[in-house]
Amino acid sequence: MEVFHTESRIVLTCNKRLSPWLQQEVEELGFKPTRVFPTGVELKGTVNDCITLNLNLRCASQVIYLLKSFTAANPQQLYDELVKIEWENLIDFSGYFSVTSNVNNEHITTPLFANVKVKDAIVDRIKEKKGIRPNSGAEQNKTVVHLYWQEDRAEIFLDTSGETLAKHSYRKIPGKAPMLEALAAGTIMATHWDRNSTFINPMCGSGTLAIEAALLATDKSPGFFRMNYGFMHLIGYDEEVFFVERRKLKDKAKKQLDFKIIATDISEDAVDISKKNARTAGVEHLIEFNVCDFADTEVPDEKGIVMFNPEYGERLGTHTKLEATYKRMGDFMKQQCKGYRGYIFTGNPDLAKKIGLSAKRRIEFYNGKLDCRLLEYELYEGTKREPREE
Repeated sequence: MEVFHTESRIVLTCNKRLSPWLQQEVEELGFKPTRVFPTGVELKGTVNDCITLNLNLRCASQVIYLLKSFTAANPQQLYDELVKIEWENLIDFSGYFSVTSNVNNEHITTPLFANVKVKDAIVDRIKEKKGIRPNSGAEQNKTVVHLYWQEDRAEIFLDTSGETLAKHSYRKIPGKAPMLEALAAGTIMATHWDRNSTFINPMCGSGTLAIEAALLATDKSPGFFRMNYGFMHLIGYDEEVFFVERRKLKDKAKKQLDFKIIATDISEDAVDISKKNARTAGVEHLIEFNVCDFADTEVPDEKGIVMFNPEYGERLGTHTKLEATYKRMGDFMKQQCKGYRGYIFTGNPDLAKKIGLSAKRRIEFYNGKLDCRLLEYELYEGTKREPREE
Protein backbone atom coordinates (compact mmCIF):
# COMPACT_ATOMS: atom_id res chain seq x y z
CA MET A 1 0.00 0.00 0.00
CA GLU A 2 2.19 2.82 -1.29
CA VAL A 3 -0.07 5.61 -0.07
CA PHE A 4 2.59 8.31 -0.42
CA HIS A 5 2.41 8.01 -4.22
CA THR A 6 -1.11 6.59 -4.77
CA GLU A 7 -3.92 9.03 -5.50
CA SER A 8 -7.11 8.75 -3.47
CA ARG A 9 -9.79 10.98 -2.01
CA ILE A 10 -8.54 13.57 0.48
CA VAL A 11 -10.94 15.30 2.85
CA LEU A 12 -9.88 18.53 4.55
CA THR A 13 -12.04 19.18 7.59
CA CYS A 14 -12.60 22.56 9.23
CA ASN A 15 -14.89 24.30 11.69
CA LYS A 16 -18.39 24.95 10.35
CA ARG A 17 -18.54 27.95 7.95
CA LEU A 18 -14.77 28.11 7.44
CA SER A 19 -14.88 26.07 4.21
CA PRO A 20 -15.08 29.07 1.78
CA TRP A 21 -11.74 30.33 3.11
CA LEU A 22 -10.28 26.83 3.24
CA GLN A 23 -11.30 26.40 -0.42
CA GLN A 24 -9.51 29.65 -1.26
CA GLU A 25 -6.33 28.37 0.41
CA VAL A 26 -6.51 25.03 -1.38
CA GLU A 27 -6.88 26.70 -4.77
CA GLU A 28 -4.01 29.11 -4.05
CA LEU A 29 -1.82 26.02 -3.44
CA GLY A 30 -2.74 24.76 -6.93
CA PHE A 31 -5.16 21.99 -5.94
CA LYS A 32 -8.63 21.62 -7.49
CA PRO A 33 -11.43 20.90 -4.99
CA THR A 34 -13.93 18.27 -6.13
CA ARG A 35 -16.46 19.16 -3.44
CA VAL A 36 -16.97 21.94 -0.86
CA PHE A 37 -19.32 21.48 2.07
CA PRO A 38 -19.98 23.43 5.32
CA THR A 39 -17.26 21.64 7.32
CA GLY A 40 -14.66 20.88 4.69
CA VAL A 41 -13.24 20.51 1.21
CA GLU A 42 -12.54 17.39 -0.85
CA LEU A 43 -9.91 16.79 -3.52
CA LYS A 44 -7.81 14.04 -5.08
CA GLY A 45 -4.20 13.44 -4.16
CA THR A 46 -1.50 11.34 -2.50
CA VAL A 47 -0.19 11.34 1.06
CA ASN A 48 2.75 13.38 -0.26
CA ASP A 49 0.16 15.96 -1.30
CA CYS A 50 -1.19 15.72 2.25
CA ILE A 51 2.25 16.82 3.49
CA THR A 52 1.98 20.02 1.44
CA LEU A 53 -1.56 20.64 2.66
CA ASN A 54 -0.71 20.04 6.32
CA LEU A 55 2.18 22.50 6.27
CA ASN A 56 0.37 25.30 4.45
CA LEU A 57 -3.29 25.42 5.50
CA ARG A 58 -4.44 27.98 8.07
CA CYS A 59 -8.18 27.20 8.22
CA ALA A 60 -8.12 23.38 8.24
CA SER A 61 -8.53 21.03 11.21
CA GLN A 62 -7.52 17.63 9.75
CA VAL A 63 -6.21 16.29 6.42
CA ILE A 64 -7.52 12.74 6.00
CA TYR A 65 -6.70 10.28 3.19
CA LEU A 66 -9.18 7.59 2.13
CA LEU A 67 -7.97 3.98 2.37
CA LYS A 68 -11.20 2.10 1.66
CA SER A 69 -14.96 2.52 1.24
CA PHE A 70 -17.26 -0.43 1.91
CA THR A 71 -20.67 -1.62 3.12
CA ALA A 72 -20.98 -2.61 6.79
CA ALA A 73 -24.39 -3.05 8.40
CA ASN A 74 -23.01 -4.10 11.81
CA PRO A 75 -19.78 -4.24 13.85
CA GLN A 76 -18.83 -7.72 12.66
CA GLN A 77 -19.06 -6.71 9.01
CA LEU A 78 -17.00 -3.62 9.83
CA TYR A 79 -14.31 -5.81 11.41
CA ASP A 80 -14.36 -8.29 8.52
CA GLU A 81 -13.73 -5.52 5.97
CA LEU A 82 -11.06 -3.76 8.00
CA VAL A 83 -9.03 -6.89 8.67
CA LYS A 84 -8.54 -7.28 4.88
CA ILE A 85 -6.52 -4.03 4.71
CA GLU A 86 -2.72 -4.46 4.64
CA TRP A 87 -2.16 -2.63 7.92
CA GLU A 88 1.26 -4.30 8.28
CA ASN A 89 2.42 -2.13 5.35
CA LEU A 90 1.11 1.06 6.95
CA ILE A 91 1.75 0.80 10.70
CA ASP A 92 5.02 -0.45 12.19
CA PHE A 93 4.38 -3.47 14.42
CA SER A 94 6.55 -1.79 17.07
CA GLY A 95 4.69 1.50 16.65
CA TYR A 96 1.67 3.20 18.20
CA PHE A 97 -1.67 4.24 16.73
CA SER A 98 -4.98 5.77 17.78
CA VAL A 99 -8.49 5.66 16.32
CA THR A 100 -11.03 8.46 15.93
CA SER A 101 -14.51 8.16 14.46
CA ASN A 102 -17.71 9.80 13.27
CA VAL A 103 -20.42 7.12 13.59
CA ASN A 104 -24.17 6.93 13.05
CA ASN A 105 -25.19 3.25 13.03
CA GLU A 106 -28.10 1.59 14.82
CA HIS A 107 -25.81 -1.04 16.39
CA ILE A 108 -23.46 1.53 17.90
CA THR A 109 -24.47 3.28 21.12
CA THR A 110 -21.05 4.79 21.78
CA PRO A 111 -18.30 5.72 19.30
CA LEU A 112 -15.79 4.08 21.64
CA PHE A 113 -17.20 0.66 20.72
CA ALA A 114 -16.67 1.37 17.02
CA ASN A 115 -13.13 2.57 17.78
CA VAL A 116 -12.41 -0.70 19.58
CA LYS A 117 -13.59 -2.74 16.58
CA VAL A 118 -11.25 -0.75 14.31
CA LYS A 119 -8.38 -1.18 16.77
CA ASP A 120 -9.03 -4.93 17.05
CA ALA A 121 -9.00 -5.39 13.27
CA ILE A 122 -5.71 -3.50 12.90
CA VAL A 123 -4.01 -5.28 15.80
CA ASP A 124 -5.24 -8.74 14.76
CA ARG A 125 -4.06 -8.24 11.16
CA ILE A 126 -0.59 -7.02 12.17
CA LYS A 127 -0.20 -9.76 14.79
CA GLU A 128 -1.12 -12.39 12.19
CA LYS A 129 1.41 -11.03 9.67
CA LYS A 130 4.24 -9.91 11.99
CA GLY A 131 3.68 -11.86 15.19
CA ILE A 132 3.68 -8.72 17.36
CA ARG A 133 0.83 -6.43 18.42
CA PRO A 134 1.38 -2.65 18.02
CA ASN A 135 0.40 -0.41 20.91
CA SER A 136 -2.69 1.78 20.75
CA GLY A 137 -4.34 4.47 22.87
CA ALA A 138 -6.06 7.85 22.90
CA GLU A 139 -3.10 10.15 22.16
CA GLN A 140 -3.07 11.41 18.58
CA ASN A 141 0.64 12.17 18.30
CA LYS A 142 1.60 9.14 16.16
CA THR A 143 -0.38 7.21 13.51
CA VAL A 144 -4.10 8.12 13.53
CA VAL A 145 -6.84 6.12 11.78
CA HIS A 146 -10.29 7.69 11.28
CA LEU A 147 -13.59 5.83 10.74
CA TYR A 148 -16.53 7.54 9.05
CA TRP A 149 -19.57 5.24 9.34
CA GLN A 150 -23.08 6.36 8.45
CA GLU A 151 -25.79 3.67 8.52
CA ASP A 152 -24.39 0.87 6.32
CA ARG A 153 -21.72 2.92 4.50
CA ALA A 154 -18.25 2.98 6.01
CA GLU A 155 -15.03 4.72 5.03
CA ILE A 156 -11.65 4.28 6.69
CA PHE A 157 -9.06 7.07 6.48
CA LEU A 158 -5.51 7.82 7.51
CA ASP A 159 -5.51 11.07 9.46
CA THR A 160 -2.28 12.56 8.14
CA SER A 161 -2.47 15.51 10.55
CA GLY A 162 -2.79 13.74 13.88
CA GLU A 163 -3.34 16.55 16.35
CA THR A 164 -5.53 19.33 14.98
CA LEU A 165 -4.17 21.90 12.54
CA ALA A 166 -6.68 24.51 13.78
CA LYS A 167 -4.28 25.42 16.61
CA HIS A 168 -1.19 26.92 15.04
CA SER A 169 1.20 25.94 17.85
CA TYR A 170 2.58 29.39 18.64
CA ARG A 171 0.03 30.35 21.30
CA LYS A 172 1.61 29.01 24.48
CA ILE A 173 -0.42 31.38 26.69
CA PRO A 174 -4.06 31.49 25.54
CA GLY A 175 -5.41 34.32 27.72
CA LYS A 176 -9.14 34.65 28.45
CA ALA A 177 -11.71 33.27 25.94
CA PRO A 178 -9.18 33.12 23.06
CA MET A 179 -10.20 32.93 19.41
CA LEU A 180 -9.15 29.70 17.69
CA GLU A 181 -6.25 30.43 15.34
CA ALA A 182 -7.99 28.86 12.30
CA LEU A 183 -11.07 30.99 12.95
CA ALA A 184 -8.96 34.14 13.33
CA ALA A 185 -7.24 33.45 10.00
CA GLY A 186 -10.61 32.80 8.33
CA THR A 187 -12.16 36.02 9.60
CA ILE A 188 -9.19 38.07 8.37
CA MET A 189 -9.37 36.38 4.96
CA ALA A 190 -13.11 37.21 4.88
CA THR A 191 -12.30 40.94 5.12
CA HIS A 192 -10.44 40.74 1.77
CA TRP A 193 -7.59 42.66 3.43
CA ASP A 194 -4.86 43.18 0.82
CA ARG A 195 -2.13 42.13 3.34
CA ASN A 196 -0.22 45.26 2.37
CA SER A 197 -1.95 48.03 4.35
CA THR A 198 -2.55 49.05 7.95
CA PHE A 199 -4.14 46.46 10.23
CA ILE A 200 -5.41 47.70 13.61
CA ASN A 201 -6.60 45.31 16.33
CA PRO A 202 -7.86 47.17 19.42
CA MET A 203 -8.89 45.03 22.42
CA CYS A 204 -6.35 42.46 21.18
CA GLY A 205 -6.63 39.99 24.09
CA SER A 206 -3.99 37.28 23.61
CA GLY A 207 -3.04 38.79 20.23
CA THR A 208 -4.36 36.08 17.92
CA LEU A 209 -5.87 38.40 15.27
CA ALA A 210 -2.79 40.62 15.08
CA ILE A 211 -0.45 37.61 14.96
CA GLU A 212 -2.49 35.89 12.24
CA ALA A 213 -2.50 39.16 10.28
CA ALA A 214 1.30 39.33 10.52
CA LEU A 215 1.60 35.69 9.43
CA LEU A 216 -0.69 36.31 6.44
CA ALA A 217 1.16 39.50 5.47
CA THR A 218 4.57 37.77 5.60
CA ASP A 219 3.22 34.60 3.90
CA LYS A 220 4.44 32.62 6.90
CA SER A 221 2.60 29.30 7.14
CA PRO A 222 1.54 27.42 10.31
CA GLY A 223 3.89 24.58 9.30
CA PHE A 224 6.74 26.71 10.67
CA PHE A 225 5.66 25.97 14.23
CA ARG A 226 5.17 22.22 14.15
CA MET A 227 7.47 19.24 13.68
CA ASN A 228 5.15 16.28 14.29
CA TYR A 229 2.31 15.06 12.04
CA GLY A 230 0.43 11.80 11.59
CA PHE A 231 2.02 11.14 8.16
CA MET A 232 5.48 10.95 9.75
CA HIS A 233 4.60 7.69 11.50
CA LEU A 234 3.45 5.74 8.42
CA ILE A 235 5.61 3.10 6.78
CA GLY A 236 7.14 4.58 3.62
CA TYR A 237 7.46 8.14 4.94
CA ASP A 238 10.37 9.99 3.31
CA GLU A 239 11.46 12.83 5.56
CA GLU A 240 13.19 14.54 2.65
CA VAL A 241 9.76 15.31 1.13
CA PHE A 242 8.80 17.03 4.39
CA PHE A 243 12.01 19.05 4.64
CA VAL A 244 11.83 20.13 0.97
CA GLU A 245 8.31 21.41 1.60
CA ARG A 246 9.43 23.11 4.80
CA ARG A 247 12.28 24.85 2.97
CA LYS A 248 9.71 26.23 0.52
CA LEU A 249 7.88 27.78 3.48
CA LYS A 250 11.08 29.43 4.65
CA ASP A 251 12.02 30.71 1.18
CA LYS A 252 8.68 32.40 0.51
CA ALA A 253 8.29 34.09 3.91
CA LYS A 254 8.96 37.83 4.10
CA LYS A 255 11.12 39.21 6.88
CA GLN A 256 9.79 42.80 7.07
CA LEU A 257 6.66 44.82 6.31
CA ASP A 258 6.39 48.41 5.08
CA PHE A 259 3.10 49.13 6.87
CA LYS A 260 1.86 48.99 10.44
CA ILE A 261 0.12 46.23 12.35
CA ILE A 262 -1.11 47.71 15.63
CA ALA A 263 -2.48 45.79 18.62
CA THR A 264 -3.71 47.43 21.84
CA ASP A 265 -5.45 46.37 25.03
CA ILE A 266 -6.31 48.12 28.28
CA SER A 267 -4.90 45.13 30.16
CA GLU A 268 -1.14 45.14 30.65
CA ASP A 269 -1.27 41.37 31.25
CA ALA A 270 -3.07 40.83 27.92
CA VAL A 271 -0.48 42.86 26.02
CA ASP A 272 2.33 40.96 27.77
CA ILE A 273 0.73 37.63 26.76
CA SER A 274 0.28 38.93 23.19
CA LYS A 275 3.95 39.88 22.96
CA LYS A 276 5.05 36.45 24.18
CA ASN A 277 2.79 34.67 21.68
CA ALA A 278 3.99 36.95 18.87
CA ARG A 279 7.60 36.23 19.86
CA THR A 280 6.94 32.48 19.60
CA ALA A 281 5.41 33.08 16.15
CA GLY A 282 8.45 35.11 15.10
CA VAL A 283 6.42 38.25 14.36
CA GLU A 284 6.80 40.35 17.51
CA HIS A 285 9.00 42.85 15.63
CA LEU A 286 6.22 43.38 13.06
CA ILE A 287 3.48 44.38 15.53
CA GLU A 288 3.24 47.62 17.51
CA PHE A 289 1.82 46.69 20.93
CA ASN A 290 0.45 49.33 23.32
CA VAL A 291 -1.39 49.32 26.64
CA CYS A 292 -4.34 51.72 26.35
CA ASP A 293 -8.09 52.03 26.15
CA PHE A 294 -9.15 51.05 22.63
CA ALA A 295 -10.37 54.60 21.95
CA ASP A 296 -6.77 55.81 22.38
CA THR A 297 -5.38 53.42 19.76
CA GLU A 298 -3.18 55.09 17.16
CA VAL A 299 -4.89 55.31 13.75
CA PRO A 300 -2.32 56.05 11.00
CA ASP A 301 -3.26 58.21 8.01
CA GLU A 302 -2.42 55.27 5.72
CA LYS A 303 -5.75 53.47 5.32
CA GLY A 304 -6.46 49.82 5.99
CA ILE A 305 -8.75 47.87 8.28
CA VAL A 306 -9.62 48.02 11.97
CA MET A 307 -10.85 44.78 13.51
CA PHE A 308 -12.44 44.10 16.91
CA ASN A 309 -13.14 40.78 18.60
CA PRO A 310 -14.88 42.06 21.76
CA GLU A 311 -16.52 40.12 24.53
CA TYR A 312 -20.11 39.26 23.72
CA GLY A 313 -21.63 38.33 27.02
CA GLU A 314 -21.48 34.53 26.71
CA ARG A 315 -18.41 33.77 28.76
CA LEU A 316 -17.03 37.13 29.90
CA GLY A 317 -18.28 40.53 30.99
CA THR A 318 -21.70 41.82 31.94
CA HIS A 319 -24.35 42.82 29.42
CA THR A 320 -24.95 46.40 30.64
CA LYS A 321 -21.27 47.32 30.59
CA LEU A 322 -20.89 45.72 27.17
CA GLU A 323 -23.72 47.83 25.70
CA ALA A 324 -21.69 50.93 26.50
CA THR A 325 -18.52 49.32 25.10
CA TYR A 326 -20.20 48.44 21.80
CA LYS A 327 -21.50 52.00 21.45
CA ARG A 328 -17.98 53.33 22.10
CA MET A 329 -16.56 50.96 19.46
CA GLY A 330 -19.00 52.40 16.92
CA ASP A 331 -18.08 55.96 17.95
CA PHE A 332 -14.35 55.19 17.70
CA MET A 333 -14.65 53.76 14.20
CA LYS A 334 -16.96 56.54 13.00
CA GLN A 335 -14.92 59.41 14.43
CA GLN A 336 -11.29 58.18 14.31
CA CYS A 337 -11.13 55.58 11.54
CA LYS A 338 -12.51 57.51 8.55
CA GLY A 339 -11.43 55.96 5.28
CA TYR A 340 -10.83 52.55 6.88
CA ARG A 341 -13.00 49.44 6.73
CA GLY A 342 -14.19 48.42 10.17
CA TYR A 343 -14.98 44.89 11.39
CA ILE A 344 -16.53 43.62 14.60
CA PHE A 345 -16.77 39.89 15.31
CA THR A 346 -19.62 39.10 17.71
CA GLY A 347 -21.98 36.35 18.76
CA ASN A 348 -24.52 38.73 20.30
CA PRO A 349 -26.96 40.39 17.83
CA ASP A 350 -28.52 42.51 20.60
CA LEU A 351 -25.17 44.05 21.48
CA ALA A 352 -24.42 44.55 17.77
CA LYS A 353 -27.40 46.92 17.59
CA LYS A 354 -25.62 49.22 20.07
CA ILE A 355 -22.75 49.86 17.63
CA GLY A 356 -24.82 52.57 15.95
CA LEU A 357 -23.53 51.95 12.44
CA SER A 358 -25.15 50.20 9.50
CA ALA A 359 -23.29 47.01 8.52
CA LYS A 360 -22.48 46.65 4.83
CA ARG A 361 -21.93 42.88 5.17
CA ARG A 362 -22.75 40.26 7.82
CA ILE A 363 -20.49 37.24 7.29
CA GLU A 364 -21.54 34.05 9.09
CA PHE A 365 -19.13 32.11 11.31
CA TYR A 366 -19.25 29.82 14.31
CA ASN A 367 -17.10 30.28 17.40
CA GLY A 368 -17.34 26.82 18.89
CA LYS A 369 -21.10 26.16 18.85
CA LEU A 370 -22.00 29.84 19.03
CA ASP A 371 -23.58 31.41 15.94
CA CYS A 372 -21.50 34.54 15.16
CA ARG A 373 -21.24 37.34 12.62
CA LEU A 374 -18.34 39.34 11.27
CA LEU A 375 -19.89 42.77 10.71
CA GLU A 376 -18.32 45.02 8.06
CA TYR A 377 -18.57 48.81 8.12
CA GLU A 378 -17.50 51.28 5.44
CA LEU A 379 -16.11 54.24 7.37
CA TYR A 380 -16.47 57.05 4.88
CA GLU A 381 -14.46 60.24 4.96
CA GLY A 382 -16.97 63.09 5.04
CA THR A 383 -20.38 61.93 3.87
CA LYS A 384 -21.34 59.05 1.61
CA ARG A 385 -23.89 61.23 -0.21
CA GLU A 386 -22.90 63.02 -3.39
CA PRO A 387 -23.11 66.84 -3.10
CA ARG A 388 -26.41 68.12 -4.44
CA GLU A 389 -26.19 70.31 -7.53
CA GLU A 390 -27.49 73.86 -7.05
